[in-house]
Amino acid sequence: MKLTITFDRLRLEEKELVKEAAKAGCKTDLVDVRKLSLNITGKKISGFGDIVLQRCISYYRSLYLTWILENHGMRVINTAKVAQACGNKLLTSMLLAKAGVPTPKTYVALSSESVFETADKVGYPVVLKPFTGSWGRMVDIAKEPQTLNTIVEYREAMQSPIDHMYYVQEFVKRPPRDIRLIVAGDEIIASVYRNAPKDDWRTNVARGGTTTAFKLNKEIEEITLKAAEAVGGGLVGVDAMESKSGYLVHEVNNTVEFKGAQASTEHKIARKIVDYAVAEAKR
Repeated sequence: MKLTITFDRLRLEEKELVKEAAKAGCKTDLVDVRKLSLNITGKKISGFGDIVLQRCISYYRSLYLTWILENHGMRVINTAKVAQACGNKLLTSMLLAKAGVPTPKTYVALSSESVFETADKVGYPVVLKPFTGSWGRMVDIAKEPQTLNTIVEYREAMQSPIDHMYYVQEFVKRPPRDIRLIVAGDEIIASVYRNAPKDDWRTNVARGGTTTAFKLNKEIEEITLKAAEAVGGGLVGVDAMESKSGYLVHEVNNTVEFKGAQASTEHKIARKIVDYAVAEAKR
């Protein structure tokens, strides 16, 4: 069995995956995709083994490479369909809602002309997120119109047209934490609380958030697996939060990081991922 791990930044997660793959008896290749040059009009692209585990941080780099590899008949975790669905928050929210997964109330304003009316519909405070991106970057909270106006002025000065459209979500009153659940196929292989750092409402570990153990229950398990299925399944990170009306799923992640989760989980996440990849390659 040959497992190829593609990356654009070599992190602890990729190193752990290589170690666990060796223990599982897999031959593993690490491929830095920044150095690749691929003939997309050729008949064959070779050298990627039995299955590819896509670990690129960049959404577009990950998506485009997956499209290329799948077009040449290779199996990739995750598929391009899943990568696209998870990497675009608009698509994620629509798929979750369509599948009946509880999620925060979310609107999209297609220009600055309608963003203030949209915020009134959602109700202040509102959370504004970029359509693509991770680690909590460009995620803002507007508690009143004046703050929203400042955010809009900043966004309108940016060059990309996508920054001139607005993903507006209700601010859910919750404890200063959320829940990260890592799903591989039909199994939840890790579940932890992500606790917000001091003086920040965002829970991202990349921004200083910490993790503690979270014990699964039937309700969150059903919601999590339903959310994973809604975006196409595979290996994903489901982010949920506690609200007065129950659990709400606010994001599903494609190239899920697990350094923070591993610190609060007794199971070896990297080995679970390798075992899942091997099982998929044998299907």
